[in-house]
Amino acid sequence: MLRSGVLRARLPALLRAVAGVLTATLGMAVLAPHDAAADIYSYTDAEGVMHFSNRPRGDGKFKLYLKTPTRPTPARTGAPVMPSDRSPERYARYSEWIRQAATLYQIPEQLVRAVIKCESDYDPRALSPAGAMGLMQLIPETALRMQVRDPWDPRENIFGGTRYLRVLANMFNGDLELTIAAYNAGEGAVSRYGGIPPFEETQAYVVNVVSYYRRYRANPDLVAASSSD
Repeated sequence: MLRSGVLRARLPALLRAVAGVLTATLGMAVLAPHDAAADIYSYTDAEGVMHFSNRPRGDGKFKLYLKTPTRPTPARTGAPVMPSDRSPERYARYSEWIRQAATLYQIPEQLVRAVIKCESDYDPRALSPAGAMGLMQLIPETALRMQVRDPWDPRENIFGGTRYLRVLANMFNGDLELTIAAYNAGEGAVSRYGGIPPFEETQAYVVNVVSYYRRYRANPDLVAASSSD
């Protein structure tokens, strides 16, 4: 059940229609932290369909497709870095990568923008007190799960954050608010509470992201849509 005072919204039908695609493509390694260190294997059958697994179980058809990084995800040490870039140009600076990631993972571009706006205000140098990094504020564990080698690289950060949105959208059947809540509080918290967790920060986060999502959908002017009221 969704908490009162939070508008209920759904992702577009296209997003729900492709639910499961990323799970099938990347295997369970991106869904469970305990499986995150597993390599991914693949093979192509006689009909040209690719199959993926993180547990080939000795099946000779599978060949190594993607090796999970064994080195720790790089993190910047020191005090938190608050977003400080105030240039209007920053709102369009990463547009190409946002479009590419949104298309690849079938997530609305406007949702990716809304998350970036609320997470870092488009400043790739941002570092939270909890160690969340870059434009989409990836914590080290999430960066590793999403195969992000350098979360300080804006392109990698955008693709990793958007991939995580895809995983969450699959997990919560395309529910916009639950997807956003899980991005903030973690999928475990959303599952545990059966909806948006009763955390003030998470509830406010959902409202803010949904608000910017609607702004970006209604207004193609990125500067105007990104401005705070």
